[in-house]
Amino acid sequence: MNPLLDHIFWNTLTGPHAGFATGASGARRYAPGFSPIVAFADSAHPDFDALTPYCAPGERFYCNNWTGAAPNGWGIDAETTMFLMVWHGPTPDSDAAPEAIPLGPQHVAQAQELAALTRPGPFGPRTIELGEYFGCFDGERLIAMAGERLHAGAFREISGVCTHPDFQGRGLARRLIAKLILRQMRRDEISFLHVTRDNHTAHRFYERLGFRDYRETVVRILSRSAP
Repeated sequence: MNPLLDHIFWNTLTGPHAGFATGASGARRYAPGFSPIVAFADSAHPDFDALTPYCAPGERFYCNNWTGAAPNGWGIDAETTMFLMVWHGPTPDSDAAPEAIPLGPQHVAQAQELAALTRPGPFGPRTIELGEYFGCFDGERLIAMAGERLHAGAFREISGVCTHPDFQGRGLARRLIAKLILRQMRRDEISFLHVTRDNHTAHRFYERLGFRDYRETVVRILSRSAP
């Protein structure tokens, strides 16, 4: 077991990404515009009173490690489990996607459109500011992307992996992931990612690449009700 990975959302929001977060006491969330994720210091006894003033009615958030009943003013919209997978493969020999372009503010609209179409997980207009993001293009059109999100200690998450349906089957996601792994390993970082239990295709794909299951946790989508 690793204390950083076991509480990776909290360790990120109170550590390297504290400047992108807001909250109080034992509750934190990414600021509006970033990935809609919340975390608690004590997942068994989440401090929703501390979190509520920082969340608008109707906002929906992802939360892991929490299994209790929703308090007044909050609702659970969906629940499943997800695997946290850690890279166990070798260092890639070379950059597998040298043509991939770093994504910046000028690419936000396209990144949002691709994420809305493919639903790779919680993604906001400022998510690409959380780490390195790279995209593959067909002309001016963004057709695949992958980047980094959670980060604590030596652990760096690969996230936002998605390919436009018209361009699947060409190895774009595989090559973008390999590019990120190489860059992370050169920084002496350990790559990891999340995948939901019901996404069997992606889970098998990541296993074939060299990721291995570290643990499975509950993940919920919750929302604050109107007063």
